[in-house]
Amino acid sequence: MTEELLEAPPVPGPFFRFADEAAWLDAARTAGFMTTVTDEDGNESEQLQAYTHSHAIDVVGIITEGGEWDEDGTETVAPTTLDGFHINYLGDLPANWETFEVKPDSPYRVFA
Repeated sequence: MTEELLEAPPVPGPFFRFADEAAWLDAARTAGFMTTVTDEDGNESEQLQAYTHSHAIDVVGIITEGGEWDEDGTETVAPTTLDGFHINYLGDLPANWETFEVKPDSPYRVFA
């Protein structure tokens, strides 16, 4: 019988919380994660380069908890909105991002 070495499961994170979506987009631009694309009509727009050979970005966005709905899908108790705009990131950290890192006890979403 041969002994197989198992890799330790990956540790989830890091997780980041920015004040709002505008703050996240500013940080993404500063880090060089945004690019300008031109559509077939010549219109330019910004696009996040979320997955490259050097990084992966999972934009979670606004997180809510709780809430209740009746059998028709009508909200009866509003969910609670958590503070901030949330991002999961893998790769070398851009400058100053450590100030936005959070360590949730129970992450809302992780990279699989």
